[in-house]
Amino acid sequence: MKILKLSYALLLAGALFSCTKLEQRLRSEVSAESSSVTATGLLQSAYEFLNSPYQDQARIWCLNEHTTDECVGPTRAGDWDDNGVWRVLHAHTWAADHGFAAATFSELLQVQFAASSVLTKSPSTQQAAEARFLRALSMFSVLDVWDQVPYRADLTDLKQLPETKKGQACADFIISELEAIINDLPNGPAIKANKNAARALLMKLYLNRGVFANRQSPTFAAADMAKVVSLADQITGFSYTTNYYKNFSPDNETASTENIFSLENTNGVRGGNNQSRWYCTLHYNQNPSGWNGFTTLSDFYNKFLITPQDTTDKRLGGPYLSGYYSGVTDVSGLRVGLLVGQQYNQNGVALTDRGGNPLSFTPQVALVESGNNLEVTGIRVIKFPPDYQFNFPARNDMVLLRYADVQLMKAEALLRQGAGNEPAARAIVNALRTARGATSTYSTLTLDNILDERGRELYWEGWRRNDLIRFGKWLQAWQLKSASDAKRLLFPIPSDQLALNPNLTQNSGY
Repeated sequence: MKILKLSYALLLAGALFSCTKLEQRLRSEVSAESSSVTATGLLQSAYEFLNSPYQDQARIWCLNEHTTDECVGPTRAGDWDDNGVWRVLHAHTWAADHGFAAATFSELLQVQFAASSVLTKSPSTQQAAEARFLRALSMFSVLDVWDQVPYRADLTDLKQLPETKKGQACADFIISELEAIINDLPNGPAIKANKNAARALLMKLYLNRGVFANRQSPTFAAADMAKVVSLADQITGFSYTTNYYKNFSPDNETASTENIFSLENTNGVRGGNNQSRWYCTLHYNQNPSGWNGFTTLSDFYNKFLITPQDTTDKRLGGPYLSGYYSGVTDVSGLRVGLLVGQQYNQNGVALTDRGGNPLSFTPQVALVESGNNLEVTGIRVIKFPPDYQFNFPARNDMVLLRYADVQLMKAEALLRQGAGNEPAARAIVNALRTARGATSTYSTLTLDNILDERGRELYWEGWRRNDLIRFGKWLQAWQLKSASDAKRLLFPIPSDQLALNPNLTQNSGY
């Protein structure tokens, strides 16, 4: 009962992170009920608080994917309308109080509060380092999406409002936190905060440091790019996984050779809503049955086809192989990757939609669908091979940081340092393309090439919004989206947070 009350208090305290009287009451309740609570238990709770904001399809993932050229959630007659909540994300027409954005902001602050609470219980040096990494990760996400991060260094004095850290100064604070703890973190595994995860997150911060200073016209300091390269060179012991989709399969905790930091999903132990990644896109009549929603776009799909021969690129997908994890043969006929055209069951029989029409996914898709083909429009995405042997959660660990991303960040930093580094950057990108089975390689590498390669490699993993802003493409028009106003570089601060904390100010334009 004490643990339950503590978890509830932490949840409320995170949601009301900017409040004072309520926080004082909650803090006293936590203290009164948690005399037997240890740093170990609190650290486990902090890891678990990552589940909703990072695994639910309606949290940080949708803010970073539905808003981009990679993903769209079309309304299909009466399905997936939800008062337009998905459509406005892709069209960049969201209002000042989008429910998913508000919930994400609150839940990321809950992570910060939970991680900070570990530090109040005399943790070991490693436990404190792990907690500070989780706090840094949540702060990075808030900085990236909203630019303003409420932060409270002292949880014992809740009469004072949290300070607000912004922009490059906030990035510098997170950098200092990670650099202070990196030697105290363990070497692994990927489901725990670890040294290489801290290095990879530091790379994200240095690469985007100039973006956080000025998202509309970022600059990239040579010293920051040098740090990115240096950190990448310290991340050793990884290699590209032979089967690309093993990075995301139900046994990816042991099968992947490149996952650096991921969220554990183990039946009855820990996990989140990871199965939503395939439920949200698969048709009702496929196995597993899905919710027939999200798709990618034909323009993005065509980025894979630099030449007609690039259909050999493993990242495009292929059959769901019996070897994805032990004890399961192909019982579904399902393919993984980008699903386009006629779909079949395990016996090779063509599937149909609910109206009896061929279940043949079309490249064409609209924000609002109607007509006889509304169930089949849009190329579907299966990045995480479904787990056919789960209760809850599915066993696929949710991947947040991996080696291919590290290598692409290094290539980008090298190229941003100057044309003289182009051969070295090109070698990195071509090596990745070769490992993924692409037949074509680059004879000359540009920043646009790197952005496209990041899309091909990291699609559906939640980094596209960050990439498009850094490469100066975010405000441009793309498929089913007109050019954006500059205010869309940030999401609005939720109104309830503004009411609770006068140290926050609404982002420009909202």
